[in-house]
Order: sequence, then structure tokens, then C-alpha cells
Amino acid sequence: MKVIASCVWISLLTAASAYAAATWKLNHVDVVVPDHPAEKLQYEKMQPINVPMIAGGAVQGYVVVQLGYTYADNAPRDTIPPEVYLDDEAFRIIYSDPNLDFHHLEKYDVGALTAALVQKVNQRLNAKVIKDVLVQALNFVPKNEISK
Repeated sequence: MKVIASCVWISLLTAASAYAAATWKLNHVDVVVPDHPAEKLQYEKMQPINVPMIAGGAVQGYVVVQLGYTYADNAPRDTIPPEVYLDDEAFRIIYSDPNLDFHHLEKYDVGALTAALVQKVNQRLNAKVIKDVLVQALNFVPKNEISK
């Protein structure tokens, strides 16, 4: 009888310790302290840009794009705001992109557009001011749908 009781006792003790160890491991979270503090990002929303689309020697309509961008709090900022350069680069890229089929904007590579905008604007500013460009809207409005 003593042998059976001790076996039951040992089994219960082993099961309880295994349960406690598994529960402790699940609830234990390792805290990783980064070497440098996370940088705070700010967001700016820009006014829409209207880019004329010309085909067959005539304006067919306008691509309307509204962008936003993020930048670090401690990013160097010149006297000219970055949105001026971002407007200019967006207009240039959209106007001159041979891959842009304005009748089928759903096939346009927006990721490549935003990556190119970040790279070109930061290059013109000679600093990494803009972290990311976000597309709020990208639409084509045909000329015949524009009210006068």
C-alpha cells in the first residue's frame, strides 16, 4: 500500500512540476532593449496633384494623385519644405512614365512609384528626410467628365 501511495504521490508531483514549468515558460516574456531608441515619425498629408495625360496630341484627362509622407522628428529640414520636391518629382514621374496606362490604373506599380519618390526627393535634399511615401488616392478623370 505504501508503494502504491508513493508512486501516486511521485506521479502527481511530476505532473504538477511539468505543468508549472510549461505555464511559466509561456508567460515569461524576454524584454529586448534596443541599442538606440526608436525614432518618432511624423506624417504630412499633401494637396492633390493633377497630371495631364496626353495621347494623340490632345489632353485625354488628368491623373489625380494625393500623397502623404512620413519623416523622422530629428530629420534635417531645409527652408524649402520637402512637399515641394515631392510634388515636382511625382509630377515628373507620372507625366513621363511610359508604363502608365491611364485607362487602367489598377495595373500601375504604385510600390515602384513610392520607392522612386523617396529615393529622388532624398537625393535632391542631400539627406534622408523622407522615410516613406503613402498614396492616399490615384485616379484618372477623363476630359469629358470635367465640368467647366
